[in-house]
Amino acid sequence: MQNLKKWAWVIGVLFFIPATFAQQKRSLTHNDYDQWESLTSEKITKNGQYAGYQINPQEGDGRVEIFPIKNPSQKVIISRGTGFLFSHDDLYAIGKISPQKDSVRVLKLKKKKGDDLPKDSLFILSLSSGKIEKLARVKSYAMPAEKGNWLAILFEKETSKKEVAKDSVKSSVDSLAKVEKPKKTDGTRLLVRSLDGVKSWEFDRVKSYSFSPNGDFLQYTLAEEEKEDNAAVYLLSLSSGESQLVHEKMTTYSNVTFSPQSSTLAFISTDDSLKAKKPEHTLYIYTISKGAFSTQINKSSLGLSNYRISPDRGLRFSEDESRLFFGIAPDYKDFAYESDTTILEEERVSLDIWGWQDAEIQPMQLINKASEERKTYLTTIDLRDFSIAQLGTPEIEDVALENKITKDFALAWTDSPYRRNYSWDIQIGRDLYLVDFKSGTKTLIEKNVSGTPRLSPSGKYAYWYDSRDSSWVATDIPSNTKINLTKNLPVYFHDELHDSPSLPGSYGAEGWLEDDAAILINDRYDIWKIDPKNPAAAVNLTMGIGRKDHLTFRRESLKPDETSIDPNEELILSAFNEETKESGFYSTSYNGNQIPKKLILSAHRYFGLIKAKESKQVLVRRSTYQENPDLFISDLSFKSLSKASHLNPQQSEIKWGSAELVSYLTNDGTPLQGLLFKPENFDPEKKYPMMVYFYERSSDTFHNYRAPAPSRSTINIPYFVSNDYLVFVPDIKYDLGLPGPSAYDCIIPGVQAVIAKGGVDTENMAIQGQSWGGYQVAYLITRTNMFKAAGAGAPVVNMTSAYGGIRWGTGMSRMFQYEQTQSRIGGTLWEKPLYYLENSPLFTMDRVQTPVLIMHNDADGAVPWYQGIEMFMALKRLNKPAWLLQYNGEDHNLTQRKNAKDLSIRLSQFFDHYLKGAPAPLWMTEGLPAVEKGRTLKYELEN
Repeated sequence: MQNLKKWAWVIGVLFFIPATFAQQKRSLTHNDYDQWESLTSEKITKNGQYAGYQINPQEGDGRVEIFPIKNPSQKVIISRGTGFLFSHDDLYAIGKISPQKDSVRVLKLKKKKGDDLPKDSLFILSLSSGKIEKLARVKSYAMPAEKGNWLAILFEKETSKKEVAKDSVKSSVDSLAKVEKPKKTDGTRLLVRSLDGVKSWEFDRVKSYSFSPNGDFLQYTLAEEEKEDNAAVYLLSLSSGESQLVHEKMTTYSNVTFSPQSSTLAFISTDDSLKAKKPEHTLYIYTISKGAFSTQINKSSLGLSNYRISPDRGLRFSEDESRLFFGIAPDYKDFAYESDTTILEEERVSLDIWGWQDAEIQPMQLINKASEERKTYLTTIDLRDFSIAQLGTPEIEDVALENKITKDFALAWTDSPYRRNYSWDIQIGRDLYLVDFKSGTKTLIEKNVSGTPRLSPSGKYAYWYDSRDSSWVATDIPSNTKINLTKNLPVYFHDELHDSPSLPGSYGAEGWLEDDAAILINDRYDIWKIDPKNPAAAVNLTMGIGRKDHLTFRRESLKPDETSIDPNEELILSAFNEETKESGFYSTSYNGNQIPKKLILSAHRYFGLIKAKESKQVLVRRSTYQENPDLFISDLSFKSLSKASHLNPQQSEIKWGSAELVSYLTNDGTPLQGLLFKPENFDPEKKYPMMVYFYERSSDTFHNYRAPAPSRSTINIPYFVSNDYLVFVPDIKYDLGLPGPSAYDCIIPGVQAVIAKGGVDTENMAIQGQSWGGYQVAYLITRTNMFKAAGAGAPVVNMTSAYGGIRWGTGMSRMFQYEQTQSRIGGTLWEKPLYYLENSPLFTMDRVQTPVLIMHNDADGAVPWYQGIEMFMALKRLNKPAWLLQYNGEDHNLTQRKNAKDLSIRLSQFFDHYLKGAPAPLWMTEGLPAVEKGRTLKYELEN
């Protein structure tokens, strides 16, 4: 009996051990990144009965999941699905199916290209039956924008017949038969069909196509065939199935556009060769009901000297179809030097001349060169009398058309009088005008406006945020009277946390009530309804609850095509608690006499609210640091949330950790918050190495989910936390002129506050940051030795040399950054030389005792690459341990995933070596000689 008990115990242990091991979690590795999924493209049918989304891993094949709202578990999963839409009748889902990525990769390894690689397919899913129809080799597809259950599918070129042709030639050599090659063309087969497949039409040699908004017609453009002059535009009536020729025998047709009610078709065409350097274009306007052209406009009929029709601006109709807007461009210039055929190419001079009088410096001109060469000026034709008015001019270039053009005028502006200052003053003004569509006449509204003016929906007001006055203002257009909307209200409307030398921005506006009755404007917490006719009687729609409870309320716009707000509708508000970081939704009315009603508020981040057009069903995303931002189903009451997606189930097998808010005081007594990420099963009695990362303020992201991913520049927080590091992210507030000391005065007290909580191995702490964070890393290690290692990405270390440098991504001078924005010096180099010197860590590099890993790439378009070199060379000269990672051809943050994976490995190896005592990799101990570049990565660890 005792033996039986003994064996029973042994058997029990044997069964228990595997179960125990199966429950153990593991740390993240760099191999986990590829499989980590994200959700995008969530959609809901108009009737609120079906929804869907797309899920993609970081590397590999994704999928589309579509499901009935009442039973989310009954999903239809389309493997490798992408870019899906619901049909207008809510009966179908249509989208593409991408080729299997592994298969494409194998073929690329075999040097296969172009037509020999797999192509996209198309799926048509019947929502009621669940049946899926698939079509192969699809280039693109489209459906009408507003109504009509039609589908157009443009296919890829047919499978290559080269081998067939070769066999045909070989078999007919004896008979000397000639094999006729098919004529080359850019066009392919187009299928137009009803979604149920009952009606269909096919057309060959189609290059482009589009539906009319109401689904009555489809236009398709035929491409030319080799040695044939047979390009053409056709119009298909979807009710009769008849195609009619609109125009033919031109070289190209472009910008083919329907009017809103499908009465008119417009396009631009030329019969010049595709290689012509100075092609002349004609604008055609075709009346569909008459089957004839109402007019055509070319250079000679334009009535404007030295201008031509440009294909580089899209065509747009007014909503009532009375006007067509198009672009004209300056006529081509002849330059004697350019056209001189007696000069050899190697004899031509190539140089840039920087002139002090230029409005833009040469690097900026070169960045903008392509757009300048395609510059157009907005022009309109009145389709009632065919009169033409040029709206944009070289003196006043910018004319702002609305999303839906419903008025006979628009706002126009120019910053030309102030443009020369832009290299150091990015908040230059602009002269604001009202432009009349009939005559093109421009009436000055105000000179040197600070802000971005817009028109109210009914066109009664122009309005903008005036940063110089920290107020919202409006101009009554009929009377040309300026109104200050917010100056006399008892709260601030500028950014209250603004801490740079620039003018503070605003908290935004939420839109206008119908008939321009009032505008909704945000302060830091609440929303105000302001009647421009009586701003003093402004109503706080959230009744001050936001400021009282530190809740930031913002209006949720639930109609994507909304132009103005119906005041009789319910006002749905998002809410965010500044102190606890809770978020959720409230409801109230537009009357301002109802205390906002809490619908849901919890320790999560809610975002991406989408409402069905014809029901109260909504989709919303929700996350915490530990919870994926999955999709949830609810209605506008938010009484219940039903989880629809289930991303990344593998996370349950990973040591993930947790996040908490840390409150602390800066050296000057200012209260701040930071985020502390702790390893799983954190024990304050143990000692953990700690990484400190920072960039401006991050505490509001407390409930953001952070996916494991290769590093583009900064440490991946989940990776380090999963590998038993503490990670601390403090907020920073700045004093003007003291960016370095401000960082020290905020970061160091934050670190000390975390140390006081317990669990930190104070002998093994490190800091890491990128760009502005990289600068602060470089500064801190000249002020303290409390960190055992440091990582600085794209750091500015010498403000005196960086000040006069160029941001090559935009071509702008870097002066503005120091005088007005993030670098926060607040004056020129000659006005405040000591500030530039004292905030530049390069001049105190001899104090550094901390090993440093620098990343600075040779195509950095934001921070001059030589800044990283200056830091590295100083440390090298001083015999301090330092490494510089320079990814070739890479920008400020890494763009290529292969390089991001590489950086992730090197970051973890570097910090593991210094903070955990792990062996150093060979790239740290031996370097990577140029002769070994591309032959080895030297990840191997020392014995």
